[in-house]
Amino acid sequence: MWKRTYSTVTTEVTKEQLWKLFADVNNWQIWDTNIEFAKIDGKFEAGNHFMLRPKGGPTVKIDLTETIENNKYIDVTHFPLAKMYDEHLFEDTPEGTKITNTIWVTGLLSFIWIKLVVQKIVDDTPADMQKQIAAAKKLY
Repeated sequence: MWKRTYSTVTTEVTKEQLWKLFADVNNWQIWDTNIEFAKIDGKFEAGNHFMLRPKGGPTVKIDLTETIENNKYIDVTHFPLAKMYDEHLFEDTPEGTKITNTIWVTGLLSFIWIKLVVQKIVDDTPADMQKQIAAAKKLY
C-alpha cells in the first residue's frame, strides 16, 4: 500500500467552516481550480457518492465511505484494479485548526494510477489546502 499525508495548522478557519466547504460538493469548482465540476445528489454522508470531473480528465464516481460531521470524511475512487482512498481530517488544537489530508492507494495496478493520477493530487495538496482555507474563511 502506498500512502502520503500532509497537515497544516491555521487560525483563520474553524473545522465547522471547513466541513461546510466540503459538504457543499456542488460548489467545489468555485474554489478548486483543478476540477471542471463536482455534483452530488442528496446528503454529504457515508453511503452516498458524488461525480467529479478533473480538468482534462474523465468524470469519475467517488464514494463516501465515512463521514463524521465537522471532523472527517473518507472517500474512495475506483480505478481498474486499484482504489484511491482520500481522508480529510479537521481537528481543534491549542495552535488552531489542524487540517490533515491522507491519501492511500491499494490494488494490483496501484503503481500505474499513482503515476497517472495520484502523485499530482498529492503534490498539489499544500497549495490546495491554502485555497480551501481561503474559501472557508468566507463561510459562517
